[in-house]
Amino acid sequence: MSRIHEALQRAYLERGKAPVSGELQVVEPPIKSDFEEPPIVKAEVALENVAEHRWNPSTNSLPTLADRGMGVEQFRSLRSHVYQARYEAPLKTVLIASGMPSEGKSFIAVNLAISLARNSIHNILLIDADLRRPTLHDLLGAPNSPGLSDYLAGNADPIDVMQRAQAPKSGDDGVAGKIANLTFIASGGSRDNSSELVASSRMEELIASVSPNFDWIVIDAPPVLAVTDAVSLSRAADAVLLVARGANTPYEVAQRTKAAFGTSRILGFVLNAVKEAQGKGSNNYNYNYYYHADPEASVLDGQKKS
Repeated sequence: MSRIHEALQRAYLERGKAPVSGELQVVEPPIKSDFEEPPIVKAEVALENVAEHRWNPSTNSLPTLADRGMGVEQFRSLRSHVYQARYEAPLKTVLIASGMPSEGKSFIAVNLAISLARNSIHNILLIDADLRRPTLHDLLGAPNSPGLSDYLAGNADPIDVMQRAQAPKSGDDGVAGKIANLTFIASGGSRDNSSELVASSRMEELIASVSPNFDWIVIDAPPVLAVTDAVSLSRAADAVLLVARGANTPYEVAQRTKAAFGTSRILGFVLNAVKEAQGKGSNNYNYNYYYHADPEASVLDGQKKS
C-alpha cells in the first residue's frame, strides 16, 4: 500500500496540508481547533438576483452537453438510478466522493448536475466543495471567485457566491440555453484552514437555506482517504455517491472509501473510465459506468468481489 500512499501524497498533498503516515489510512475527523465560526445570518435567496457570467465550458469533458452519444446515454442511466434512489427515501443533496485523486469524481459531479438540469424545468445547484484542488470552474469555464470558501469564512451571503451562465441572445440555443436552470457555487480562493471551514455548521446552514430553491443539489468533495473534508461535508448531504476508476482503483481502497463515511447513506459506486472490450460491436469509449447499490458486488480491477 505504500506506493498508493506515496501517490496520494504527491498528487494531492504537495503543500503538506494533511498528516503523512507510514501507510494509507482512512483519516478521522479533525479535533476541533480554536477556529471560531462566523455568526450565521440567514438570508433570503432570490434566484432572479443570481449573477450571470459568460461561461466557456470544456465540451470535451462535458459529454452531457451533447444531444446524443454514448456519454449522454451513460449519464442518463446514472441519472435514472439517482431518481430511483429518491423513490426509496427522501433525497435531494448528493455528495460525490472518491478515495484517491484522479478517479474522476469532479467529472462525474458536473456531468450528473448537467444531466439533471437538462431533464428538468426545476433548478439544480452544483457546489465545488474541494477547496484545496478545485476543478469544476475550469470544466465550466466559469469564475472561481467569489465562492464557497468566502461564504464559509463569513465574508459573503449565499446569493453572493452563486452564479449562472449568461442568458443566450434571442434565437441562440447554445450552451447557456441548455443549462439555464443550473446554478453554480465555485470553491472560491484557497485557504489554509479548509478543513475547519467545511467542518463548521455553516455548510449545513448553507444547504438548509438554499434547499427550498432547488430540486437537486450536487456537491463535489475532496478525496476522502487524503483529507478529512469529505467526511465533514457528508453531514450536509442526504446521501453519498462514490467514484472509482476502472483498472486503477484497488478493491481494498474502494472498501476503505465506503467505510470512511460510516453511517452515511451510500447510493453506490460509479466505475469511471471503463473501456468496452474489443469485439463487442462498438468502439471503445471513455464514458462507461457501472452502478450498483452494494459496493461489495462492484467490479473493480477486472475482478468481481461478492
